[in-house]
Amino acid sequence: MSLNHPLDRPVWSALTSRQTPLALGDARALRLDPEYGLFAAAADASPASTAALGMLNVSPAGLGLVEAGDMPVPPGAVVRSRAAIVQMAASSLNGGGKSVAFEPLGDADRAEMLALATLTVPGPFFGKTHQLGDFIGIRHEGRLVAMAGERMKPDGFTEVSGVCTHPDYRGRGYAGALMRVVTARILERGEQAFLHAYAAHAATIALYEALGFRVRTPITYTVLAGPA
Repeated sequence: MSLNHPLDRPVWSALTSRQTPLALGDARALRLDPEYGLFAAAADASPASTAALGMLNVSPAGLGLVEAGDMPVPPGAVVRSRAAIVQMAASSLNGGGKSVAFEPLGDADRAEMLALATLTVPGPFFGKTHQLGDFIGIRHEGRLVAMAGERMKPDGFTEVSGVCTHPDYRGRGYAGALMRVVTARILERGEQAFLHAYAAHAATIALYEALGFRVRTPITYTVLAGPA
């Protein structure tokens, strides 16, 4: 399989471009600083790069590989989980949509953001994940009940991520409304927006399609176990 598009290997593309300052490793393999996330990638499928990737598996959270093609697992590594996901992209937004009152989120909101993400599990979320890009949220009586933001940033692209709503506040259109704002900002910067969804989550994919996202390619998300 030819992997020529930057989004075919989004982690490698991000860590060798705009998010290089957050990368650990060398020319053979890179990982995101563990305080920000677990994502990692080898430069290629060679034994040297694969072995170098394995040396970066130093966090209890393990390593997360996001690849459109088959990449070898480092020798001795244990696959904790493997899931089929789809990568979706948008170069424009569909019209309409609900408007909601929202606010920017930052370091002062870190504990609340981490708690909401831990409860709802929108994807890997760590102590400094919120610093990967702009995040916005909705509060109800002072309580953070929904949020959305940005994560991987290859040149010319930004990933919409961290989208979640507290179970008590679902069904109000908060996720779609926040995603619309985040995506619009990405497009206004002249970039293309992309995101990932579990292939089996038809309702989630339908929501993203209603916003203007289209499935670009299947992706495999593999998590390698970290040290005991």
